[in-house]
Amino acid sequence: MAGGFAVSKPGAAAAGRREFWGKITWYVWICGIIAATSGLMFGYDIGISGGVTAMDDFLVRFFPAVHARKHRARENNYCKFDDQRLQLFTSSLYLAALAASFAASRACTRLGRRRTMQAAAVLFLAGSALCAGAAGLAMLIVGRVCLGVGVGFGNQAAPLFLSEIAPAHIRGALNILFQLNVTVGILIASVVNYFASAVHPDGWRYALGGAAAPAAVLFLGSLAITETPTSLVERGRAEEGRRTLEKIRGTADVDDEFDEIRAACDTAAALNAEEKPYHRLLRPESRPPLVIAVAMQVFQQFTGINAIMFYAPVLFQTMGFEADGSLLSAVVTGCVNVASTIVSIVLVDKVGRRKLLLEACAQMLVAQTAVGGIMLAHVRADSSPSSAWAVAIFVLICVYVSSFAWSWGPLGWLIPSETFPQETRTAGFSIAVSSNMLFTFLIAQAFLSMMCSMRAFIFFFFAAWIVVMGAFVLVFLPETKGVPIDEMVDRVWRRHWFWKRCFGDGANEARVNNC
Repeated sequence: MAGGFAVSKPGAAAAGRREFWGKITWYVWICGIIAATSGLMFGYDIGISGGVTAMDDFLVRFFPAVHARKHRARENNYCKFDDQRLQLFTSSLYLAALAASFAASRACTRLGRRRTMQAAAVLFLAGSALCAGAAGLAMLIVGRVCLGVGVGFGNQAAPLFLSEIAPAHIRGALNILFQLNVTVGILIASVVNYFASAVHPDGWRYALGGAAAPAAVLFLGSLAITETPTSLVERGRAEEGRRTLEKIRGTADVDDEFDEIRAACDTAAALNAEEKPYHRLLRPESRPPLVIAVAMQVFQQFTGINAIMFYAPVLFQTMGFEADGSLLSAVVTGCVNVASTIVSIVLVDKVGRRKLLLEACAQMLVAQTAVGGIMLAHVRADSSPSSAWAVAIFVLICVYVSSFAWSWGPLGWLIPSETFPQETRTAGFSIAVSSNMLFTFLIAQAFLSMMCSMRAFIFFFFAAWIVVMGAFVLVFLPETKGVPIDEMVDRVWRRHWFWKRCFGDGANEARVNNC
């Protein structure tokens, strides 16, 4: 066990803050690492899709027209992969995840976070088998849909699990384990794609079937971890919840924290008896975390990151890299992604969420604009750029990926998972997950067509969105660093210059109408 800690800093008591004492136990980290394996499943799929769709054997079997167009001598560089059915192969997973996120919210509440993650693993195993054994396009898409339901369940349960077991002062770092696993999954998928591309004719089957590995790790690992204290208390198992809290904190002195969890669950139960959680999300006091959660997910996708990660090998081929070179370039960007996410784990609870997001907006804006400018000047419809310019684009994309990986990537999941009160936490987070999947679906389905019609201007399109999201963070996003998860309303939302108008008390009740 590591040494003890106090969540509050000196003088916190004088400022009216609560102090929760305990230890950073190995068990908390083990639970966190296993739960975050859900992110490994998600990341593997993000990384594997683009590599598989660049493999000739896969295209010949399922998309022969795309294969013929890809090898046509004077085919438009920007349009060679533009095919709605090919995009559906990638995007169908995210449409299924969108629908599944609502069922996953109910599963989290009724069955608990751990059981929901187990269901995600089983669904992912089934989807992997269907995709690896696909005899036709229909079977392939059904497998992708099954994977999508697993992603919806996993992405709903894992971030909530991580936020609920973490002590407040390391909640950011522990929660970002999920995003770290996403980046590791992308990197592993890129390596698998690189080697599977040389295996003919079934390399694509091994690549798609490899998704079963992280699913198996999650399922077996979940048998050894506990449920969160909050989930146990909200389902009427208070004594078990207290014992679990003592175990993950490494001390029996958990009275204050347990009392706060129980009070939050009791309040949630009373409120939800009067009004269902999804109905409560329509109330003015639910608006601040809901708007922030949805905005974070929408903005995360409109950075353009998943377009680049889904189609990295395809994108690098457009820039002039050969097939093997494009896959190897995707491996390098995957390494940058992982390393930069580790930076976020180190910094998020020290410098805070807002500073990381704002710095990244500036860095991503420069990188996206520069890439767009180079491609506009040097990538023609029927010719590729020189090797020097291709390398310059690749370096800029690495700069862009690094800034996303220590900011909008992990914080897009962390902030929505920590800002909802207990009575709307699972419902609110399901809206966040579904928003993410909806816009991931739209970007995945549209990116190759957008690249065909917009060409280099697609990078300026994403750069414009980065300006918008930076302004949003600057004006509307409060800092949540170090705030206990059940004190967000009083210590964050009620004190924010704009969002405080959504909360009425006594003489100030009328101002809620202005929210």
